[in-house]
Amino acid sequence: MNKRSLVIIIIVLFVGAMIGTLLGELLGWILPDGVVKKFFLTAVHFDLGGLVGAESGVIVLNLIMFTIKFGLTLTINFTSLIGLATAYYFLRYFR
Repeated sequence: MNKRSLVIIIIVLFVGAMIGTLLGELLGWILPDGVVKKFFLTAVHFDLGGLVGAESGVIVLNLIMFTIKFGLTLTINFTSLIGLATAYYFLRYFR
């Protein structure tokens, strides 16, 4: 049986979620205002700064000589879940 690396699995699922999110944004431009557009575009945002209490979504590390800013935001909507499920299907189907 062919074993896949964990890194490959994570990359494929991440790319599937990204493609799904992009398709959702494209649907947002195409669809007229209404319930269907709201359903596809309602998203949940996770940001790295929110985990430590930073309101701007960015973690700032001040080292006197220079300052480093770290930021990461994940946006998950319905179409990104469809993209994630499709990527999982491809992982299962193409062994």
